[in-house]
Amino acid sequence: MNYEVKQIDKFKFIEEGEGEPLVLLHGLFGALSNFKDLIEFFRHKYKVIVPLLPLFDLDLFHTSVGGLEKHVQKFIELRDYKDIHLMGNSLGGHVSLVHVLKHPERIKSLILTGSSGLFENGMGDSYPKRGDYEYIRRKTELTFYNPATATKELVDEVYDICNNRIKVIKIIALAKSAIRNNLGEELNQIKVPTLLIWGNNDTITPPFVAKEFNTLIPHSELFFIDNCGHAPMMEVPDEFNKILEQFLTKLKHPAATVV
Repeated sequence: MNYEVKQIDKFKFIEEGEGEPLVLLHGLFGALSNFKDLIEFFRHKYKVIVPLLPLFDLDLFHTSVGGLEKHVQKFIELRDYKDIHLMGNSLGGHVSLVHVLKHPERIKSLILTGSSGLFENGMGDSYPKRGDYEYIRRKTELTFYNPATATKELVDEVYDICNNRIKVIKIIALAKSAIRNNLGEELNQIKVPTLLIWGNNDTITPPFVAKEFNTLIPHSELFFIDNCGHAPMMEVPDEFNKILEQFLTKLKHPAATVV
């Protein structure tokens, strides 16, 4: 299903459904398509919002985790969202963490999946090679447990990014910013209920990262999904959505037992 991309001022976003806001932040090579199954599942009960993060639109000085967080903050203020369930994958999780630490007042819960902020392998031992389609395909497949999840369309998107010199410079700037911006000493300040959903076969932010987040973030609960890599909401959407729905239902009805 195709969703309308709205634009207000400099902000582009999808907004579907009604109810409490469920704001989804994508990662470094992410796109709206990463969340299609999640949007379709939750738009009947929640207002599902996916802002397009300006990964390549900020000036180089502001191309950082902090710069993206400021963009998200201004967007939330413009739209006046409240009682937000804020979810981020990979770099989007990192941005979500920084936002909750700086501006917790509008956030009802935090959901992280494959989040950076403590440790990540990024592209592995090297940055993307321009013009080498097979290399890009192999690196994209490493995001997932099942290589077939890296469709040709997805590989083509990453390939196009990696063949644009300015975009590659900004990808590197964001990756370095994420590595520098380690949040280990601040995570104990997070007070909102937090859900961690992790692929047991994530090689970019491996399972030990999830366990460390779980240890450091108060009021957090951790779920692992087998045969799953760095983007569970793409690779195993049914299981991911079931875990997330139980968590959100529990917040709405604390006394209810979700089976």
